[in-house]
Amino acid sequence: MRAIVLVLVAGLLGCNSRSEGTTGKDTGTGRTAGTISRVASAKAPDGLEIRYEDAGQGEPAIVFVHGWSCDRSYWRAQVDHFAKSRRVIAVDLGGHGESALGRKDWTMAAFGKDVQAAVEAAGPGKVVLVGHSMGGPVIAEAAQLMPGRVVAVVMVDFFNEVDRRIGSKEREGFLAPMRADFPQTTRAFVRQEMFVSRSDPKLADRIAGDMASGPPSVAISAMDQLLRYDQGKALAGVKAPVRIINADKWPTDLAAARRHKPDIQLAVMPAVGHFLMMEAPDEFNRLLARAVEELTSSP
Repeated sequence: MRAIVLVLVAGLLGCNSRSEGTTGKDTGTGRTAGTISRVASAKAPDGLEIRYEDAGQGEPAIVFVHGWSCDRSYWRAQVDHFAKSRRVIAVDLGGHGESALGRKDWTMAAFGKDVQAAVEAAGPGKVVLVGHSMGGPVIAEAAQLMPGRVVAVVMVDFFNEVDRRIGSKEREGFLAPMRADFPQTTRAFVRQEMFVSRSDPKLADRIAGDMASGPPSVAISAMDQLLRYDQGKALAGVKAPVRIINADKWPTDLAAARRHKPDIQLAVMPAVGHFLMMEAPDEFNRLLARAVEELTSSP
């Protein structure tokens, strides 16, 4: 498969989602880097309960959105760090983490409405949206729903080849093994393709196992939708300034992205895999802090 398939699947094969009828791991109210955090709920337009964590003070708030089969805990190092100086909100998308299941189709548009619901329930005036992998398209959708509230958008390890199109034969060729044996197919793919030689093998094993334990109905529907997604159209629809922070595992065609969003900027992290914010959190936090400062500073 071409690089875009690997990148798209990397975004989908994020972390751990939960079986239907369970609440997922308990990440309730706690203490985040000396700051009290709380876990609250919002209602998506279709009635699903969306859970989110809220910590710190100061605007614009940073809203963290995970990738496919992930949950908000995979932003732990970022929530802990940034809650010291500003407000942070970390969302569990529908069908993931502690949020509810129950949709027929798990689309990027529906996930974007999940983010909108959490932001509106939390109530910050201005926000910076940060999305990892599939979270990138999700926040592109959310940004278009909240143009007056979103002041900047940061995409993490996605939008590498925005003009690449996945044909139906290629798409079904990838999805068929997942339909046949989701846990084994997911575990093998993620462990082999999402990391680099310097990646922590324990972290890689944990993430691969988490992803493989997700409900196939959510995962396969979301993957199908993502592989059909028009990335260029999504970028063009975002009015706020955009920064991409990508790993160097796959090349990024910045010229292609700029055909749709001329002012988009790119930062690249070397020697890390798809989960760059977990593999090298200090460096990622530095790049994210710089992006937020530059994108939100007055001209």
